[in-house]
Amino acid sequence: MECSGLDGFSEAACDHAIKPRNYGHLMDYNSHARITGPCGDTMEFWLAIEEGAVKAISFVTDGCGSSKACGSMTACLAEGREIQDVLNLQQGDVLNALGTIPAEYEHCALLAVTTLKKACDNYLRRHSETPSEGSGNQSPCNSCSEQNCDAAHRQKDETEEQFRERQELQSRLCRIGNKIVVLSGKGGVGKSTVAVNLAAALVLSGKRVGLLDVDIHGPSIPIMLNLGREMIQGSEEGLLPIMVGGLKVMSIGFLLRSSDDAIIWRGPLKMGVIKQFLKDVVWGDLDYLIVDSPPGTGDEPLSVCQLIGAVNGAVIVTTPQKVAAIDVRKCITFCRQLKVPVLGVVENMRGFACPKCGAVTQILPAGAGQAISADMHVPLLGSIPFDPEIAEACDNGRAFIQHYAATHTAAIMRNIIQEIINRNEQHIGGGNAPKPTRKESNS
Repeated sequence: MECSGLDGFSEAACDHAIKPRNYGHLMDYNSHARITGPCGDTMEFWLAIEEGAVKAISFVTDGCGSSKACGSMTACLAEGREIQDVLNLQQGDVLNALGTIPAEYEHCALLAVTTLKKACDNYLRRHSETPSEGSGNQSPCNSCSEQNCDAAHRQKDETEEQFRERQELQSRLCRIGNKIVVLSGKGGVGKSTVAVNLAAALVLSGKRVGLLDVDIHGPSIPIMLNLGREMIQGSEEGLLPIMVGGLKVMSIGFLLRSSDDAIIWRGPLKMGVIKQFLKDVVWGDLDYLIVDSPPGTGDEPLSVCQLIGAVNGAVIVTTPQKVAAIDVRKCITFCRQLKVPVLGVVENMRGFACPKCGAVTQILPAGAGQAISADMHVPLLGSIPFDPEIAEACDNGRAFIQHYAATHTAAIMRNIIQEIINRNEQHIGGGNAPKPTRKESNS
């Protein structure tokens, strides 16, 4: 078989890349999903589901041969199977069925599986039973059926306006399963890099994820996701987050006319906009909300922890030297005083990873991460080397963990993120906390 331009592909992978199965628009379908991954490729699936099984399926992609091969094999593996079996498909299943493809293209299989699962989820949400509009057991905020919910009752000394505002906030937050805050006592340690890649990894694992940037004075998330020119739009339900690759993103950077604009605000104004990001943004149903906080223990992280309710955990980011570690210790103390569980510490920029040979050379004094872990009794989640490709990914608006998936540093980052997920699930008892029954919405 002629496999020009597909070096490193097995015969089966070449076959699916050149002659993709189930390719094109499905005319008669009842579910659909479309996701653009951080690498820029778009995958789209159409499903015809009958009696709980995928009777027909098709896909299209604007990606290269690897995207076509992965989409084609994913469609073949899903066709004729029960929805629950389809939801259990993993990236490894697709890669095993294809045989061999270069490591740098393995993320295409993850994008295909994620898009397929999104189409299944869309079908299940539309066909699930939900409480009727006039149901008498709805709480006053109409967001859940929990009569003991704090939002169901007006508190002492609370005005009617404050009560309604709290209900509006709670109606958003009760639809979010896990809330993880990424913190650091020191600036420039790579906190936003960890937040972006954590959110991207969760999306690619099939989770519904939001990323909230509460760094009011130095928002970097829009640049790191190539969203610098995006502007926020409104709807009847509220402000619409920016969507990228299945990830919902909100940042004050989307509200600035120019990236050179400076925001000169005191505490009350900053708390007000953070409350707006939580209360007025149409987050919809999320499995995870990742919050990227500015350095320190000031207004922004304090406002988030006070407004967001029960925070599942905090990820603390440091660099190896002592000057950063001192401030990080304060950040851990901050979390403990606010009763926010610390999931662990990520040590960033530990040694320089040579882009040619991969050898790691120590640049900064090492050992801060281990010392913090031992002295403060918190887990050390892992250490990320100083890799020039991380900076390149951030500058180009790409999630490093996906676009540079084949690198040694990406493997380290994946292990750290998996440890964060594992520790979060252990903390809440083995999985996402059960969410109250909600009214169906279009978000």
